[in-house]
Amino acid sequence: MVYQTAILFSHSEPFGGLIAFVFFSTICSYNFHWYLTSHSLTSSQRIRWAQEHRGWHLILYFAGLAGAAISFFTIIEHWIALAFGAFLTFLYSAPKLPQTFFRSLKRIAIGKTIFLSFVWTYVTTILPIVVAGSAWRIEYSVFVANRFFLIYGICILFDYRDREDDQRDGIRSMITYFSEKGVDFLFILSLVLFIITTLALALYGHSALEITVLLMPGLITAGLYNYAKRNFSDYLYYFVLDGLMGLSGLVILFFKI
Repeated sequence: MVYQTAILFSHSEPFGGLIAFVFFSTICSYNFHWYLTSHSLTSSQRIRWAQEHRGWHLILYFAGLAGAAISFFTIIEHWIALAFGAFLTFLYSAPKLPQTFFRSLKRIAIGKTIFLSFVWTYVTTILPIVVAGSAWRIEYSVFVANRFFLIYGICILFDYRDREDDQRDGIRSMITYFSEKGVDFLFILSLVLFIITTLALALYGHSALEITVLLMPGLITAGLYNYAKRNFSDYLYYFVLDGLMGLSGLVILFFKI
């Protein structure tokens, strides 16, 4: 996803230090989050494994932390932008910490899905542009919005799957409050805005092929929506839906569009 942003807007491959920082930070934050997740009402092989092997999450957390710290110094001149992204990432998992202050964040997490989507969007779109040193343009804002609505649409499905866990843990989100029709409307709105912002990129010189590639994951997500609301398979969520976030980036990576 970082590579995609760099190729589309800087027309060059992203700096290796940034790729390493995002990779290790993702390993760090993901395992930190799951290490703190001690229970789940959703039964799946993946969650059972995580609960039985929490030690691995701790090991991978420290490995990711070490890798992120080392790669950080290769792009230290952008420390403010990097630190902001790390802070946002930490806040997403903070309500799972046992301290009263952090647990109190659950009561104000009404925009949990929006927040997570923004973190992913910031790291994979805004951060690469900042590190590349590009002057900000309206075109970038359109792309940032475009990626946000795609990621948000996918995150809605994850929150729908986890809504019982969120209700049990007292985590407030729109998905836990909305009815089925309300969730459907939110998803449709997100996908419509995704399509509009994708097509709008044509106004800034992006080719029909690029537009088509960028549209692909959103259209596939729309096709899987009803099925994903009934089937909570680990492979569907952690391979297919998670993979759709980076699908267009992979196509650009392999075919150098």
